[in-house]
Amino acid sequence: MIEFEKKTLSNGLRVIVHPDPTSEIAALNLVYDVGARDEDPKRTGFAHLFEHLMFGGSANIPEFDRPLQEVGGENNAFTTNDITNYYMTLPAANLETGFWLESDRMLNLAFSEKSLEVQRQVVIEEFKQRYLNQPYGDLWMLLRPLIYKQHPYRWPTIGQEVRHIEEATMADVKEFFHLHYRPNRAVLSVVGKVEPNHVFELAEKWFGPIPADTHYQRQLAQEPEQKAYRRQEVEREVPVNSFHLAFHMGGRNEENYQTVDLISDLLGRGKSSRLYPLVREKQLFSQVGAFVSGSLDPGVLMVSGKLQAGVAFDDAEKAVWDVLHELSTQGPNDEELEKVINKVESSLVFAEINGLNKAMNLGSFELHGDAGDINHEIEKYRQVSKANIQQQATQVLRRENASSLWYKAL
Repeated sequence: MIEFEKKTLSNGLRVIVHPDPTSEIAALNLVYDVGARDEDPKRTGFAHLFEHLMFGGSANIPEFDRPLQEVGGENNAFTTNDITNYYMTLPAANLETGFWLESDRMLNLAFSEKSLEVQRQVVIEEFKQRYLNQPYGDLWMLLRPLIYKQHPYRWPTIGQEVRHIEEATMADVKEFFHLHYRPNRAVLSVVGKVEPNHVFELAEKWFGPIPADTHYQRQLAQEPEQKAYRRQEVEREVPVNSFHLAFHMGGRNEENYQTVDLISDLLGRGKSSRLYPLVREKQLFSQVGAFVSGSLDPGVLMVSGKLQAGVAFDDAEKAVWDVLHELSTQGPNDEELEKVINKVESSLVFAEINGLNKAMNLGSFELHGDAGDINHEIEKYRQVSKANIQQQATQVLRRENASSLWYKAL
């Protein structure tokens, strides 16, 4: 049980505090309700660009990192299709420095042509290095538009194409900032040797004067039900062939999410999983696994693997479908279901040992529902039955719900 206190400021900023008297280090996490799904299809990559721009200095703090380093802190950030998350750790005694830094860039981000150009070049170089010039780097740039035809999940966080970042103007950047980087679209969570009332006072002092914004109303294109199997084949200069099979599933907050997550574990988590005999016994794959995307809107259950030399894609895919069919028709046995639930429980408990992880998870649960849900997550997995597994496997693991990518080595 993670105990916490919560307060919402008049401008809509939600503040969550979990006191941990055993840690002299405080974790401060600020998560914004904006990701790649909120971008204009003609101007993608902006959420990720802003992750970089937010470190370019604000009106009163030209260098974001220096004051934090001077008090013994460090920071970073990440962007997904759903959120943008900024986090830092610093001595609890210097907590106010973190509030000062984060509030100033929320209110007074420095919009300079120099900063925009520097970060634009950083993002363009990252785009080229990680997605265009790296083996398998374009994998999700191929998979996303294959899986999604309408929903903005059809492009990755880096953007749909380099041109969108190259052509970003200062007016575009300012518009995006003022729509999304507002206190009513954020959650601030603090974990460490802190007093809740003191944290709330700091939040009021540093964030309270920042005005809210009520102009943005999220209206995303909904993905229609997939009614036919899709397949794409590409050839690239990569070491070995890789195979990817994607199935539409519900979003992170939907009732059956935990059930489908366990299906992915039954299929591909560890050497006792259903797919592993395709590696160990049939030697069709050198490695194979399964996972879920965990996205807020309807997401994906993915089966991925690297083929052994000389193995035909047809044979590899047929073997995977045989495994999926067996799980759908027979369901799991008691022992394997208990085993994967125990693994999930262990992972969730272990993740909460770290203060920064706690801060991130509290912020994420609050942003997308209620921070209190963090204390019921394990229970939701424990309640999944064999019948639930078989029912959802039958519903999700259908051929007409599948998209297959054959990624061939030249």
